[in-house]
Amino acid sequence: MELDFTKPEYYRNREDSWISFNERVLSEARDKNIPLFERLKFLSITASNFDEFFMIRVASLKDMVHAGYTKKDIAGMTASEQIAMILKRVQDVVSLQYSTYNRSLLPALKQNGLEVIVRHEDLNREQAKYVDRYFEENVYPVLTPMAMDSSRPFPLIRNKTLNIGALISKKDADKGKETTDFATVQVPSVLPRIIELPGGEGQMRSVILLEEVIERNIGKLFLNYDVVCAHPYRIMRNADLTIDEDEAADLLKEIQKQLKKRQWGEVIRLEVEDSMDKQLLKILKKEFDIKGDDIFRINGPLDLTFLMKMYGMDGFDKLKYKPYRPQPVPALMDCDDIFAAIREKNILLHHPYMTFDPVVDFVKQAAKDPDVLAIKQTLYRVSGNSPIIAALAQAAENGKQVSVLVELKARFDEENNIVWAKMLEKAGCHVIYGLVGLKTHSKITLVVRREEDGIRRYVHLGTGNYNDSTAKLYTDCGLLTCSEAIGEDATAVFNMLSGYSEPKHWNKLSLAPIWLRERFYELIDRETEHARAGEQGHIIAKMNSLCDKEIIARLYEASAAGVKVELIIRGICCLKTGIPGVSENITVRSIVGNFLEHARIFYFRNNGQPEIYMGSADWMPRNLDKRVEILFPLEDEKIREEAYHILQVQLDDNVKAHVLQPDGTYEKIDKRGKTLVCAQDYFCREAQRRAAKPKNPVHDRVFIPAEPVSEE
Repeated sequence: MELDFTKPEYYRNREDSWISFNERVLSEARDKNIPLFERLKFLSITASNFDEFFMIRVASLKDMVHAGYTKKDIAGMTASEQIAMILKRVQDVVSLQYSTYNRSLLPALKQNGLEVIVRHEDLNREQAKYVDRYFEENVYPVLTPMAMDSSRPFPLIRNKTLNIGALISKKDADKGKETTDFATVQVPSVLPRIIELPGGEGQMRSVILLEEVIERNIGKLFLNYDVVCAHPYRIMRNADLTIDEDEAADLLKEIQKQLKKRQWGEVIRLEVEDSMDKQLLKILKKEFDIKGDDIFRINGPLDLTFLMKMYGMDGFDKLKYKPYRPQPVPALMDCDDIFAAIREKNILLHHPYMTFDPVVDFVKQAAKDPDVLAIKQTLYRVSGNSPIIAALAQAAENGKQVSVLVELKARFDEENNIVWAKMLEKAGCHVIYGLVGLKTHSKITLVVRREEDGIRRYVHLGTGNYNDSTAKLYTDCGLLTCSEAIGEDATAVFNMLSGYSEPKHWNKLSLAPIWLRERFYELIDRETEHARAGEQGHIIAKMNSLCDKEIIARLYEASAAGVKVELIIRGICCLKTGIPGVSENITVRSIVGNFLEHARIFYFRNNGQPEIYMGSADWMPRNLDKRVEILFPLEDEKIREEAYHILQVQLDDNVKAHVLQPDGTYEKIDKRGKTLVCAQDYFCREAQRRAAKPKNPVHDRVFIPAEPVSEE
C-alpha cells in the first residue's frame, strides 16, 4: 500500500514547536545542577526570545487574520487557531518563568549573598533614604511624565519600553468635584535598571529595580495631584516590516522609512503587573485596542531581560561557569602567512572551540597584501565594532577592488547594516544592498591574489555570520580553501549577486533559491534507493530548524524504506517521530547548552562512500526558496572525518540533549549508569588538548566527564 506522507496529522505546527524550544531553554534556568548566575542568563534568554516571537511570528499571524487569510499550515491549522493555541501555551510558559524566578532563583540569590528587593515598601529606613536621594539626583531629571486629559491625547508608547501607568486625581475647589486622569512615565533605558543599595563590609548585597524607585517617588512628578495607583506595563508591537521591493526606488531609503513605523505598529501583546488597578487596565485596553487574551498579567518584574545585566554583576564569579577562551587553530599555529597555510591544505574551523581570529586575519591580511587584487564578501550580521568592516574599508583605501553585499533586510540589524553600508561606500567599496525579493544569507568571502604561477582564489565558506562577537557564543563551522573548482564557483556567486549572470553549471557549490532544494532531494532520495536495494541507508543532519513539508515528506519516505535518519535540531522541528510505518527510523535531538548551536552539517552514507556537506541553510521554506544560501562539500578525507566526529559526539551527548518523543514532548536522557557526555564541554577540552599538542589525531574519542569548562 502506498503511504501518503503529506497528511496534516504527520506534521507539528511550527509555532507550537518553537514554544517547545523556548521551554527547553527555560528548563536550563530550572536546572539546579547549573551555576546560579547561568540560570539567570537562561531565564533572560527565554524572555528575549518571546519578545521577538510576538513581534514577528504572532504579528504575522495577526496580519493573516486581518487579511481574511484562511489557508491552513502544514499541521492543518488556520492562523486564528494558531494564535489561540499560542496564547494559551505562552501563558503557561510565562507562569513557569515567574514561578522559577520567584520561588527558585530569588531565594537562591539571597542564600548566596544577593537580595533582590521586590517591592519598594520592603526597604529599610537607610535604604529608603538612599533610594529617595538617588531618585532626586539621577532619575528625576531624566523623566518625562505625560498626562492624558481632554486637551492632551494618549501619548505614543514605544515598542518594548517599560512604563509606569498611574491614575491621578485632583479636587476642583470651585465645583467641589474630584477628577481622575491617566498619566504615564517611561522607565528610562539610559539609566541602569538594577540599582545596588549601600551596605556594610561583609553584609548581604541588595539591589532594587529602577521602576520600583520611580513608583516609590511618582508623587513628585505630579505635585498638584494625588496618585491613586501606579503600576508598570509594557507593550509589544508588530515589528514585521513589509517592503514592496519592486516599487521601492531606493531600498536603503525604503527600509529606513519602514524602521520608523515599528514604533507605530499594532499592539499585539500587553504585559501588566498582576495587581494592576481595574480602571487603569481598562484605559490601557481601550487605548491599545487589545483584547483579554493578549494581556499577560505578570507576578513579578516585567521584562526579565534585565537578568542578563544581573549576570554581569561583579563579585559572583563562583556562581558562573569559568569563561572559555577559544583556542588556536592547530593548522595555523605559529603561521604568519595564512595564504601559505591554505595552499598547503584545506582548513576546517570549529567555533567557538577554535578562535574566530583566522577569519578576521584572512580579511586583514588580504587588505594589506600587495599581491591581493580583489576581496568580495557577503555580510548578514556583524558586530558593533567589526574588525572585518574596518579591514574591508582599509582594503578599498589601499586600492583593491572590494565588493560587499550588505543584507539590509537582516531582521533587527537593519539600522546597523545601513550604517556599515554607508561607511563602506565612503571608503570606496562597491556595496550591493541585497537582491530584490531575496535575503542573502550565505556566508562567503573570496580573495583574488596574484601569484607566481598565476591568479589564485582563496575562499572562506561558513555556517555562521561574520560576527566576531557572536562567534564566541555560537557553535559554527567554516572552511578555508584555495580549491580551483570552489574558487570558480565563488566568482560565479558574486557575479550573480552583483549582476544578472547565472552560471550554466556549478562545480561544487549548491545555491538557493534555484538549485539547493533539488540537491537536497537528490541526496535524500539516493539514500532511499540504497535502502530499497537492500543496502544501508543513513542520514545525519544537524541544523537550527526543520519545517519544510517537502523535505519532511522525503525523510518519511526514506524512513519507511529503512533509512536510519538521525536529526540534531536545536529549535523548530515540524517532523513527528515514532509514527508507525512512517517515522519509526527517525530520531530527533535538540542540544541546548552554554553555546548556541548554529552549525548546519549534513551526512549521507552513500553506500559506503560518505558525503558530508556544510552550509548556511536550514531545512525551511524561507531558506530554500526565498534566500541566497550556499551548501558546500567537504572533500578532504581528514576534514570529513572531523565533521563526522562532530556529529557523533553530539549524538552521544546525554547531558544537554533533549530527545523528541512520539507525543511531541522532549525528554532528557536517563544518565544512570552511563558515562556522561556533554558535547560542548567535550569540544572545549578537545580544542585545548589539540592546541597544546597540535599533532595529535583529529578525532581522539576519549569521553570527558561533563563539568564546567575552564580557561586552563
